[in-house]
Amino acid sequence: MPDQPNFDYILKELQEKYSLIDQDTDDHLYGLLYSKPITYWDYIQTDALLNLQIQRTNLPDEMVFIAYHQINELIFKMILWEIEQVAERENLDVTFFESKIMRVSRYFDMLTTSFNIMREGMEVEQYMKFRYTLTPASGFQSAQYRFIEFASTRLINLIDYRFRENIDRDTPFTHAFEHLYWQAAGKDHKTGKKSTLLVNFEKRYKDEFLRFMEKYNTKNLWTRFNELPEEDRADEDLVKAMRHYDYTVNVTWVMAHYNAARHYIESGIGDGEATGGSDWKKYMHPKYQRRIFFPELWTEEELKNWGNNI
Repeated sequence: MPDQPNFDYILKELQEKYSLIDQDTDDHLYGLLYSKPITYWDYIQTDALLNLQIQRTNLPDEMVFIAYHQINELIFKMILWEIEQVAERENLDVTFFESKIMRVSRYFDMLTTSFNIMREGMEVEQYMKFRYTLTPASGFQSAQYRFIEFASTRLINLIDYRFRENIDRDTPFTHAFEHLYWQAAGKDHKTGKKSTLLVNFEKRYKDEFLRFMEKYNTKNLWTRFNELPEEDRADEDLVKAMRHYDYTVNVTWVMAHYNAARHYIESGIGDGEATGGSDWKKYMHPKYQRRIFFPELWTEEELKNWGNNI
């Protein structure tokens, strides 16, 4: 590429670009005569974005709650975008892998520190009123967060620890799905009956989850890590990045979420129950669920005390 691209060079590159996809360069150049110049608001779709916050009450702080969770979902989308690049990379190397893991970790670091926006940014009295209009919905129903989990680790690490001995790689995905750790939060532990929270979630996403589970069974972050040469798997910076990601997602971020929820649910106002009806403490606290993406990268002592020292 010349230091100062000239018209002939640009035209040559455009012709090569469009010939590769069997397109006529002249048609595309002619179309430029009628195309509108781009603006920030059109590119970002600002108007559409700012009209997605639909309140169910007239309580002002509900807007904070809605916007904050929508921002979370946008960050989740960015995280999945980075993970997908690792999953689909043909010639994966340690430098590329580490850079993507650190990007994802920074997103979760930001999500962790951002919980104070919700914890300190809403009046308890307002939240404890509008939250009842959310029943039986819950942040539990974030499908993108489930996708992140499936894309990060071997499926066995997401299975309720009580059932792991009876599940292996030959277990049908439909059976494994029924024993994922978060299933327990949506079932009556005595009868096994699923709550409305879980029924609605599965009705909307179960088929997508099963397809995603199968797709990432052979290309999740841990699988791709193990495809690297042995010397790369021992790379100190990469291992450190993997551990940071694991701990940030499954301990630091979870506890920030847990403490924000406790701030409101245990405020003394209301019934102390989650909107979706789950046992939110046992579902969220890492010492109970022991969500660990890369257990092979932690010592026995670290695994034993997972979530206990916070």
